[in-house]
Amino acid sequence: MTVMIPFAEGEANLDWIALTDALAAGHVGPKADVADVFLYEGDNTLLNRSAWIAGMGLLVKCATIFPGNKAQGKPAIGGAVNLFSGVDGTLEAILDFHLVTKWKTAGDSLLAARRLARPDSRNILIVGAGTVGHSLHAAYSAAFPEARFTIWNRSVEGAAAFHDTHPDVAVADDLETAVQAADIVTAATMSTEPLIKGEWLQPGQHIDLIGAYRPDMREVDDAALQQAQVFVDSRETTIDHIGELKIPIASRAFAANDVIADYYQPDRFRRKNDTDITLFKNGGGAHLDLMTSRYILDAWRRQGSDPGRKNS
Repeated sequence: MTVMIPFAEGEANLDWIALTDALAAGHVGPKADVADVFLYEGDNTLLNRSAWIAGMGLLVKCATIFPGNKAQGKPAIGGAVNLFSGVDGTLEAILDFHLVTKWKTAGDSLLAARRLARPDSRNILIVGAGTVGHSLHAAYSAAFPEARFTIWNRSVEGAAAFHDTHPDVAVADDLETAVQAADIVTAATMSTEPLIKGEWLQPGQHIDLIGAYRPDMREVDDAALQQAQVFVDSRETTIDHIGELKIPIASRAFAANDVIADYYQPDRFRRKNDTDITLFKNGGGAHLDLMTSRYILDAWRRQGSDPGRKNS
Protein backbone atom coordinates (compact mmCIF):
# COMPACT_ATOMS: atom_id res chain seq x y z
CA MET A 1 0.00 0.00 0.00
CA THR A 2 1.43 3.35 -1.06
CA VAL A 3 1.61 5.95 1.72
CA MET A 4 0.73 9.58 1.04
CA ILE A 5 2.59 11.94 3.38
CA PRO A 6 1.33 15.55 3.35
CA PHE A 7 3.35 18.48 4.62
CA ALA A 8 1.84 19.39 7.99
CA GLU A 9 1.14 15.85 9.20
CA GLY A 10 4.54 14.61 8.06
CA GLU A 11 6.44 17.51 9.62
CA ALA A 12 4.81 16.95 13.02
CA ASN A 13 6.90 13.77 13.43
CA LEU A 14 10.30 15.28 12.60
CA ASP A 15 13.31 16.56 14.52
CA TRP A 16 16.29 18.45 13.07
CA ILE A 17 18.98 16.74 15.14
CA ALA A 18 17.51 13.28 14.49
CA LEU A 19 17.48 14.04 10.77
CA THR A 20 21.15 15.01 10.72
CA ASP A 21 21.96 11.80 12.59
CA ALA A 22 20.04 9.87 9.93
CA LEU A 23 21.94 11.65 7.15
CA ALA A 24 25.25 10.85 8.84
CA ALA A 25 24.25 7.18 9.19
CA GLY A 26 23.20 7.06 5.55
CA HIS A 27 26.75 7.93 4.48
CA VAL A 28 28.25 5.06 6.45
CA GLY A 29 26.45 2.47 4.31
CA PRO A 30 26.78 1.74 0.58
CA LYS A 31 27.52 4.72 -1.63
CA ALA A 32 24.59 6.07 -3.59
CA ASP A 33 24.15 5.78 -7.33
CA VAL A 34 22.77 9.14 -8.49
CA ALA A 35 21.78 10.74 -11.77
CA ASP A 36 20.58 14.25 -12.53
CA VAL A 37 18.88 15.62 -15.65
CA PHE A 38 18.62 19.40 -16.08
CA LEU A 39 16.46 21.09 -18.69
CA TYR A 40 16.43 24.87 -19.11
CA GLU A 41 14.25 27.49 -20.72
CA GLY A 42 15.59 30.96 -19.99
CA ASP A 43 15.75 31.40 -16.22
CA ASN A 44 13.45 28.41 -15.65
CA THR A 45 14.72 24.94 -14.74
CA LEU A 46 13.36 21.40 -14.72
CA LEU A 47 15.52 19.24 -12.49
CA ASN A 48 14.97 15.49 -12.37
CA ARG A 49 16.99 13.75 -9.66
CA SER A 50 17.20 10.02 -9.05
CA ALA A 51 19.03 7.98 -6.42
CA TRP A 52 19.48 4.33 -5.51
CA ILE A 53 21.10 3.18 -2.27
CA ALA A 54 21.44 -0.54 -1.56
CA GLY A 55 19.43 -1.42 1.53
CA MET A 56 17.58 1.91 1.56
CA GLY A 57 15.62 2.06 -1.67
CA LEU A 58 15.15 4.25 -4.72
CA LEU A 59 13.88 7.78 -5.19
CA VAL A 60 12.84 10.01 -8.05
CA LYS A 61 12.37 13.71 -7.38
CA CYS A 62 11.24 16.21 -10.00
CA ALA A 63 11.66 19.92 -9.27
CA THR A 64 10.57 22.94 -11.26
CA ILE A 65 12.26 26.28 -10.54
CA PHE A 66 10.54 29.34 -12.04
CA PRO A 67 12.10 32.45 -10.38
CA GLY A 68 9.68 34.79 -12.15
CA ASN A 69 6.74 33.30 -10.25
CA LYS A 70 7.56 35.44 -7.21
CA ALA A 71 6.48 38.59 -9.02
CA GLN A 72 3.08 36.97 -9.60
CA GLY A 73 2.68 35.81 -6.02
CA LYS A 74 3.24 32.17 -6.96
CA PRO A 75 5.73 29.66 -5.49
CA ALA A 76 9.01 29.65 -7.39
CA ILE A 77 9.61 25.95 -6.76
CA GLY A 78 7.34 22.95 -7.26
CA GLY A 79 7.64 19.24 -7.87
CA ALA A 80 6.96 15.69 -6.71
CA VAL A 81 8.80 12.98 -4.72
CA ASN A 82 8.37 9.21 -5.16
CA LEU A 83 10.05 6.72 -2.81
CA PHE A 84 10.40 3.10 -3.96
CA SER A 85 11.28 -0.13 -2.17
CA GLY A 86 14.75 -1.48 -2.85
CA VAL A 87 13.43 -5.01 -2.34
CA ASP A 88 10.75 -5.25 -5.02
CA GLY A 89 10.60 -1.79 -6.60
CA THR A 90 7.09 -1.01 -5.38
CA LEU A 91 6.09 2.59 -4.72
CA GLU A 92 6.24 2.88 -0.93
CA ALA A 93 5.41 6.54 -0.49
CA ILE A 94 4.52 9.75 -2.28
CA LEU A 95 5.85 12.58 -0.13
CA ASP A 96 5.01 16.25 -0.26
CA PHE A 97 7.74 17.86 -2.36
CA HIS A 98 8.09 20.91 -0.14
CA LEU A 99 8.31 18.74 3.00
CA VAL A 100 11.23 16.72 1.62
CA THR A 101 12.96 19.77 0.15
CA LYS A 102 12.68 21.83 3.34
CA TRP A 103 14.10 19.15 5.61
CA LYS A 104 16.71 17.85 3.15
CA THR A 105 18.09 21.27 2.28
CA ALA A 106 18.36 22.73 5.76
CA GLY A 107 19.29 19.36 7.28
CA ASP A 108 22.14 18.95 4.81
CA SER A 109 23.60 22.30 5.90
CA LEU A 110 22.96 21.63 9.57
CA LEU A 111 24.91 18.37 9.50
CA ALA A 112 27.88 20.26 8.06
CA ALA A 113 27.55 23.01 10.67
CA ARG A 114 27.47 20.47 13.50
CA ARG A 115 30.84 19.19 12.25
CA LEU A 116 32.49 22.36 10.94
CA ALA A 117 31.17 25.38 12.85
CA ARG A 118 32.65 26.27 16.21
CA PRO A 119 30.38 24.87 18.95
CA ASP A 120 30.43 28.28 20.66
CA SER A 121 29.06 30.07 17.57
CA ARG A 122 26.54 32.67 18.70
CA ASN A 123 26.01 35.05 15.76
CA ILE A 124 24.34 33.52 12.70
CA LEU A 125 23.73 35.52 9.54
CA ILE A 126 21.12 34.30 7.07
CA VAL A 127 21.64 35.72 3.56
CA GLY A 128 18.37 35.50 1.65
CA ALA A 129 14.91 35.88 3.16
CA GLY A 130 13.14 33.33 1.00
CA THR A 131 11.56 30.01 1.94
CA VAL A 132 14.91 28.32 2.55
CA GLY A 133 15.96 31.15 4.86
CA HIS A 134 13.02 30.36 7.15
CA SER A 135 14.00 26.67 7.17
CA LEU A 136 17.58 27.56 8.04
CA HIS A 137 16.40 29.63 11.01
CA ALA A 138 14.49 26.60 12.34
CA ALA A 139 17.31 24.14 11.71
CA TYR A 140 20.17 26.22 13.11
CA SER A 141 18.06 27.12 16.15
CA ALA A 142 17.90 23.41 17.02
CA ALA A 143 21.69 22.96 17.08
CA PHE A 144 22.65 26.44 18.30
CA PRO A 145 19.83 27.33 20.73
CA GLU A 146 21.70 30.30 22.23
CA ALA A 147 22.50 31.90 18.88
CA ARG A 148 21.36 35.35 17.78
CA PHE A 149 20.19 35.63 14.17
CA THR A 150 20.51 38.40 11.60
CA ILE A 151 18.87 38.49 8.17
CA TRP A 152 20.15 40.24 5.06
CA ASN A 153 18.15 40.34 1.85
CA ARG A 154 18.50 42.20 -1.45
CA SER A 155 15.11 43.82 -0.93
CA VAL A 156 14.28 45.71 2.24
CA GLU A 157 10.70 44.45 1.96
CA GLY A 158 11.83 40.81 2.03
CA ALA A 159 13.98 41.34 5.10
CA ALA A 160 11.15 43.18 6.84
CA ALA A 161 8.72 40.34 6.10
CA PHE A 162 11.22 37.85 7.53
CA HIS A 163 11.54 39.97 10.68
CA ASP A 164 7.75 40.09 10.99
CA THR A 165 7.71 36.28 11.08
CA HIS A 166 10.76 36.06 13.35
CA PRO A 167 10.76 39.19 15.57
CA ASP A 168 13.91 38.01 17.37
CA VAL A 169 15.93 38.27 14.14
CA ALA A 170 17.81 41.52 13.52
CA VAL A 171 17.81 43.08 10.04
CA ALA A 172 21.16 43.98 8.46
CA ASP A 173 21.43 46.94 6.10
CA ASP A 174 25.00 46.28 4.98
CA LEU A 175 26.08 42.79 3.91
CA GLU A 176 29.80 43.34 4.39
CA THR A 177 29.37 44.49 7.99
CA ALA A 178 26.98 41.64 8.74
CA VAL A 179 29.33 39.00 7.31
CA GLN A 180 32.28 40.33 9.29
CA ALA A 181 30.31 40.14 12.55
CA ALA A 182 28.98 36.59 12.07
CA ASP A 183 30.27 33.28 13.40
CA ILE A 184 28.17 31.40 10.85
CA VAL A 185 27.04 32.74 7.47
CA THR A 186 24.39 30.68 5.71
CA ALA A 187 23.43 31.85 2.22
CA ALA A 188 20.40 30.79 0.18
CA THR A 189 20.02 33.13 -2.77
CA MET A 190 19.41 32.89 -6.51
CA SER A 191 22.57 34.85 -7.28
CA THR A 192 24.63 34.26 -10.42
CA GLU A 193 27.30 36.74 -9.29
CA PRO A 194 29.24 36.37 -6.02
CA LEU A 195 27.62 38.25 -3.14
CA ILE A 196 30.09 37.36 -0.39
CA LYS A 197 33.72 38.40 -0.78
CA GLY A 198 36.72 36.63 0.66
CA GLU A 199 38.15 39.88 1.99
CA TRP A 200 35.18 40.10 4.38
CA LEU A 201 35.75 36.71 6.02
CA GLN A 202 37.13 36.38 9.54
CA PRO A 203 39.15 33.62 11.27
CA GLY A 204 36.98 30.92 12.83
CA GLN A 205 33.92 31.52 10.67
CA HIS A 206 31.81 28.84 9.03
CA ILE A 207 30.32 29.66 5.62
CA ASP A 208 27.36 27.61 4.41
CA LEU A 209 26.43 27.99 0.73
CA ILE A 210 23.08 26.68 -0.49
CA GLY A 211 21.69 28.85 -3.26
CA ALA A 212 23.77 27.96 -6.32
CA TYR A 213 22.43 24.88 -8.10
CA ARG A 214 23.17 25.69 -11.75
CA PRO A 215 26.51 25.87 -13.62
CA ASP A 216 26.15 29.66 -13.90
CA MET A 217 25.42 30.40 -10.22
CA ARG A 218 27.75 31.53 -7.42
CA GLU A 219 27.40 33.10 -3.97
CA VAL A 220 31.09 33.65 -3.04
CA ASP A 221 34.12 34.89 -4.98
CA ASP A 222 37.40 33.16 -5.71
CA ALA A 223 39.13 34.74 -2.71
CA ALA A 224 36.64 33.15 -0.32
CA LEU A 225 37.37 29.68 -1.68
CA GLN A 226 41.11 30.27 -1.69
CA GLN A 227 41.37 31.12 1.99
CA ALA A 228 38.82 28.60 3.32
CA GLN A 229 38.87 24.93 4.15
CA VAL A 230 36.33 23.74 1.56
CA PHE A 231 33.93 20.82 2.05
CA VAL A 232 30.98 19.51 0.01
CA ASP A 233 28.13 17.11 0.69
CA SER A 234 29.03 15.06 -2.39
CA ARG A 235 31.93 15.48 -4.81
CA GLU A 236 29.92 13.81 -7.59
CA THR A 237 27.00 16.25 -7.45
CA THR A 238 28.89 19.52 -6.91
CA ILE A 239 32.35 19.82 -8.42
CA ASP A 240 31.44 19.32 -12.08
CA HIS A 241 27.86 20.59 -11.89
CA ILE A 242 27.54 23.75 -9.81
CA GLY A 243 29.06 27.11 -10.71
CA GLU A 244 30.21 27.74 -7.15
CA LEU A 245 33.05 25.31 -7.81
CA LYS A 246 32.90 24.62 -11.55
CA ILE A 247 33.60 28.23 -12.60
CA PRO A 248 36.69 28.81 -10.39
CA ILE A 249 38.02 25.35 -11.28
CA ALA A 250 37.73 26.18 -14.98
CA SER A 251 39.61 29.47 -14.46
CA ARG A 252 42.22 27.68 -12.29
CA ALA A 253 41.47 29.92 -9.33
CA PHE A 254 40.59 26.76 -7.42
CA ALA A 255 41.25 23.04 -7.91
CA ALA A 256 38.97 20.06 -7.41
CA ASN A 257 41.63 18.51 -5.18
CA ASP A 258 41.35 21.53 -2.88
CA VAL A 259 38.03 20.12 -1.63
CA ILE A 260 39.01 18.45 1.63
CA ALA A 261 36.16 15.99 2.05
CA ASP A 262 32.54 15.10 1.46
CA TYR A 263 30.13 13.24 3.72
CA TYR A 264 31.49 9.87 2.63
CA GLN A 265 34.80 10.82 4.29
CA PRO A 266 33.68 11.41 7.90
CA ASP A 267 37.21 11.17 9.35
CA ARG A 268 38.28 14.19 7.27
CA PHE A 269 35.03 16.12 7.49
CA ARG A 270 35.87 18.23 10.54
CA ARG A 271 37.25 21.56 11.71
CA LYS A 272 40.93 21.36 12.61
CA ASN A 273 41.19 24.43 14.81
CA ASP A 274 39.26 27.48 16.00
CA THR A 275 40.92 29.85 13.52
CA ASP A 276 40.13 27.98 10.29
CA ILE A 277 37.53 29.44 7.96
CA THR A 278 35.40 26.47 6.94
CA LEU A 279 33.22 26.62 3.83
CA PHE A 280 30.56 24.09 2.91
CA LYS A 281 28.83 23.77 -0.45
CA ASN A 282 25.38 22.25 -0.10
CA GLY A 283 24.67 20.50 -3.41
CA GLY A 284 21.58 18.69 -2.18
CA GLY A 285 21.88 15.60 -4.37
CA ALA A 286 19.12 13.05 -4.79
CA HIS A 287 20.82 10.64 -2.38
CA LEU A 288 20.11 13.18 0.37
CA ASP A 289 16.48 13.37 -0.76
CA LEU A 290 16.37 9.58 -0.48
CA MET A 291 17.90 9.55 3.01
CA THR A 292 15.55 12.33 4.12
CA SER A 293 12.48 10.64 2.62
CA ARG A 294 13.36 7.37 4.31
CA TYR A 295 13.75 9.21 7.63
CA ILE A 296 10.35 10.90 7.11
CA LEU A 297 8.63 7.62 6.24
CA ASP A 298 10.22 5.83 9.21
CA ALA A 299 9.13 8.64 11.56
CA TRP A 300 5.62 8.52 10.04
CA ARG A 301 5.39 4.80 10.69
CA ARG A 302 6.77 5.04 14.22
CA GLN A 303 4.03 7.49 15.08
CA GLY A 304 1.41 5.09 13.72
CA SER A 305 0.43 7.43 10.91
CA ASP A 306 0.56 4.77 8.21
CA PRO A 307 -2.76 2.85 8.04
CA GLY A 308 -1.27 0.16 5.83
CA ARG A 309 1.56 -0.41 8.27
CA LYS A 310 -0.73 -0.60 11.29
CA ASN A 311 -2.92 -3.21 9.64
CA SER A 312 -0.11 -5.34 8.34
